[in-house]
Amino acid sequence: MGRGRQKAKHTKVARELKYFSPNTDYNALERELTTSSPHDEYSEEASKWAEYSADDDDTYVAEDEQRA
Repeated sequence: MGRGRQKAKHTKVARELKYFSPNTDYNALERELTTSSPHDEYSEEASKWAEYSADDDDTYVAEDEQRA
């Protein structure tokens, strides 16, 4: 019991969200989408450690071939 008021509130909020249409600033959207991509920190870290992982991969392949 007592859920009627809560449900009415949720319905009101859902209706407001459904029919609310803010003015879209297409110029700002275009600026955001056309900017150059931000500096990718992950790719920097990946390239830093890539040489070590490449060596490890070769070692495991060689060990697997010896077992077979």
